[in-house]
Amino acid sequence: MQVKKYIFNRKLKFSHLAFILPALLLNIVFFIYPLFQSLAMSFYNWPVLGDKLFIGLDNYFRLFQDITFWNTMWFTLKYTLLVTPAILIVAFILALLINNQLPGVTFFRSIYFMPVVISMVASSLMWLWIYNDLYGVLNYYLMLFNIVQEPMNWMGQANTSLPAISFMITWKMAGFTMVILLAGLQGISEEVYEASNIDGANKWRQTLYITIPLLLPSIGLSLVVSVIGSVLAFEQFLIMTNGGPSATTTTAVHHIYNTSFKYFNLGYGSAMTIILLVVLIALSFVQFKVLKDPVE
Repeated sequence: MQVKKYIFNRKLKFSHLAFILPALLLNIVFFIYPLFQSLAMSFYNWPVLGDKLFIGLDNYFRLFQDITFWNTMWFTLKYTLLVTPAILIVAFILALLINNQLPGVTFFRSIYFMPVVISMVASSLMWLWIYNDLYGVLNYYLMLFNIVQEPMNWMGQANTSLPAISFMITWKMAGFTMVILLAGLQGISEEVYEASNIDGANKWRQTLYITIPLLLPSIGLSLVVSVIGSVLAFEQFLIMTNGGPSATTTTAVHHIYNTSFKYFNLGYGSAMTIILLVVLIALSFVQFKVLKDPVE
């Protein structure tokens, strides 16, 4: 009997290993190996062609004196601080609106989530057409209603390109955050709201003192996802502004891309990648600490 139990447990453990092995291999091939490879490359002067030269920490010393890199980091931070609250607020409102069983609510859930399934490239190209200063529909309607007197070059000005792209990202990603918040809302017991109704709490007080506190884990997760996505922003800026005008909309990842694959300095680009990874880990750690569930 003990032998059969041992064999059964061994088979069970093997089946568990077989189940997680594909995901483990994917992580090793596409994350763990590239991570260690980038870390190793950051200690070298690593051109695309020719011999690589070990230079120790020189790339990192150079990096901390690189004003261009820190300017791109500062712009990325501004973009993150602008777009993250916007996505959360819009997603929270949408989640509250569709968190009921009214007729047609499934249709609106699908409509609100639809921009998420559109690729970032397609979304960027579509909004680039909307923002176009010659034939874009936005300028057409703004001029039609006399809001502006002449077409605006949305992507050609530093003071309009960042808000315009942030609006596009909010439109695209709010549906994803909405789903996370909706799952959290549906996990809140109706008995809590019924008890607050007996105590005379209105909808505003219920939202402020019940919904938001009990939704903190979902809010924390959505903020972490949103911040990581914002810090790693690349495609939308590459397509819509290409870092312009005058490199004022160049994100950190865009700068790393230019350094590594345009100027062919892979070692220095790898050092930037490692620093960016450290920043992301620090930001995620702080967010999880600040937004930790009080019950835990």
